[in-house]
Amino acid sequence: MGLIKAAVGAIGSTFKDQWIEAIRCEDLGNDILMMKKTTPTGVISNKSTIIVGPGQCAVIYDNGKIIDATAEEGLYTFDTSSTPSFFAGQFGAVFKEMWQRFTYNGATAKEQAVYFFNIKEITDNKFGTPAPVPYQDWSHPIPNQMTGQIIPLRVEVKCFGKYTFRIVDPALFMNNIAGTANVFRKEQITDEMRSEVIATFQNVLNELGDSAHKVPVLELPSQTDEIKEMMDAKVFDEPIRKRGLAIETFKVESVTLDPESERKIDAYELSSNSMMQQGKLVDAYAQAVQDAAKNSNGAANGFMGIGVMNMASGGMMGGVTQGPWQNAQPVQPNMNNIPQQNAQPDANNASQSPNQSGDNSKTESTQSNEWICPNCGNKATGKFCGECGTKKPGEKVCPNCGKKLGKNEKFCGECGTKVE
Repeated sequence: MGLIKAAVGAIGSTFKDQWIEAIRCEDLGNDILMMKKTTPTGVISNKSTIIVGPGQCAVIYDNGKIIDATAEEGLYTFDTSSTPSFFAGQFGAVFKEMWQRFTYNGATAKEQAVYFFNIKEITDNKFGTPAPVPYQDWSHPIPNQMTGQIIPLRVEVKCFGKYTFRIVDPALFMNNIAGTANVFRKEQITDEMRSEVIATFQNVLNELGDSAHKVPVLELPSQTDEIKEMMDAKVFDEPIRKRGLAIETFKVESVTLDPESERKIDAYELSSNSMMQQGKLVDAYAQAVQDAAKNSNGAANGFMGIGVMNMASGGMMGGVTQGPWQNAQPVQPNMNNIPQQNAQPDANNASQSPNQSGDNSKTESTQSNEWICPNCGNKATGKFCGECGTKKPGEKVCPNCGKKLGKNEKFCGECGTKVE
């Protein structure tokens, strides 16, 4: 028994009257994966007509065995005297194996039928990770202080998208999933497919986030081709293929970070901006270190002045100061060592100033701008002590651009530098 394909002209000639009794299947659409068709008696008569539509595969089932099949659209005659023809095209080898081995564990169905399979691409299948999954984000590298190596920032993401699939092995699909059901719909395997697709996608994420690929987390939606190639090369969808199905396309439409990962990235970006601002202070800071070493009031007071400078810069130089003295205890200023006469100038001495015979207004103006450094006791008239670099008390200025700031301002409105 087998199928004989009718001549091209037969569709409009002698077979026309037989089409009324022919076995055919309407378009299966995007939801029906397999449909059974037979006669009222359950027996396919000799010379019966079988019509195979576009995107369909017809399998002839006889008493528990597959006796013939075709994936080529057209008009066929069922001939009980012929041998299987295997008009299969892309499924030729598959159909032959089905005919030789398909037995349903030896059960006898005692009927004949035609099973029509939907071999079109099944579209509009959505997926989404139910919980955040880990991802190594190399777009935010972190130095490992123990080994000196660069490691990726670990984040957790939720991904959403769509995929399409196709029946690629009707024998496996029928044997492992559909069986001899009258109708098998996509919705019957939607949940299982979604779980397997997500498991497959997690394997892909591990690959995309490794040191060889280093795909930034927010660029995952642009990796459609790479994801599909990786699935095929690594056979990540093997559990799906064992059911006679295969993923055709896979598209990530959106990626969202969990709150903790968003916090990590925000902190990373803020730190990066601080490092950029820090670069502008390195030269000035290095000069301050050299001056502190030569400070006549002692290295301790000099380096304390550098600490004050660092505080004035909002702590941006903290990374630079991690040097030989990083474990040293901070030096606290000893206010008892500050000469009191400098803090409160003697009015009599001031009255005997050599400038007394000169411009009194200029002298008074200069004296009004003078202040006593709480660190080294030096008289100063600018914003910083000329001896040790200590900032003038009571005035808040940006250490980066020099803009005067309000008392409660924590960031410079001109350049964004953090100011404590």
